[in-house]
Amino acid sequence: MSALSLTELPARVKIVEMGPRDGLQNEAAVVKTADKVRFIDLLSASGLAAIEATSFVRPSAIPQLDDAEAVMAAIERRPGVTYLALTPNMRGLDRARSAGVRAVAVFTAASESFTKRNINMTIAESLATFATVVRDARRDGMWVRAYVSTAFGCPYEGAVEVDAVVRVASALAEFGVDEISIGDTIGVATPRGVVEVAGALQAHMPVERLAMHFHDTRGTALANVVAALQMQISIFDSSAGGLGGCPYAPGATGNLATEDLLYMLDGMGIETGVSLEGIRAASRYLSGAIGREPVSRAYRALEAAAARA
Repeated sequence: MSALSLTELPARVKIVEMGPRDGLQNEAAVVKTADKVRFIDLLSASGLAAIEATSFVRPSAIPQLDDAEAVMAAIERRPGVTYLALTPNMRGLDRARSAGVRAVAVFTAASESFTKRNINMTIAESLATFATVVRDARRDGMWVRAYVSTAFGCPYEGAVEVDAVVRVASALAEFGVDEISIGDTIGVATPRGVVEVAGALQAHMPVERLAMHFHDTRGTALANVVAALQMQISIFDSSAGGLGGCPYAPGATGNLATEDLLYMLDGMGIETGVSLEGIRAASRYLSGAIGREPVSRAYRALEAAAARA
């Protein structure tokens, strides 16, 4: 029997680390600012090219991230690392600008119900808001990312049509965002769906601008990454230790863990420039701060092996 043959894959992948923002925002216990700063600094030292550090949302909306200014003021900003902050509106953009942020992100969804419940706007209203945010951010020379969540399924509407994902992503592309991340918010995607969505999007925008954001709720995140790689996607979001997860997805186990992603990519000979040991160190530190072991399978296996050595 011949060995499994994969089609030509990207030689290098960019990882966008989501732990400090998407990961921590769902933690029930408040994480100290100093611990967030140390976590981000350890992530920076691992060789990551991009880290989403915080969010300039209204403090009462997400109390866990009400220290955005303090975090951005204290982290060590390494050359070559993009430090992103989520900015949901013009007020958030103004705060980010004052904090010296040079890369921002906006966030909408492909399903109306999720958009309404998550950010209290219709999709059309969110796009109108973000058109202004993106315009002003780009005018100031900022790098801009956009997220399209519920691209593979919605907790309120079920299946989401591929055309709906394309419409929202195309509108964001027309605003001039630099990168668009397509999210499996509730962890229902499978490789076939990834190929369908990625293929449809590539008919409207360059593959170099597309990223994929998978959750591992049903254990398919890494399989979905391989499918996306075969579609020439080379940017993936992940979270150190598998932090985070959608609060609207019953049984959600978190984002795709950065350790799991790195272990697989390293084994496939795909370059990332990121040290698996560096990410483990960051996850180890944060697990001590929050009092919980990371859910990453690679992290647990490597830690267990190290303990036996």
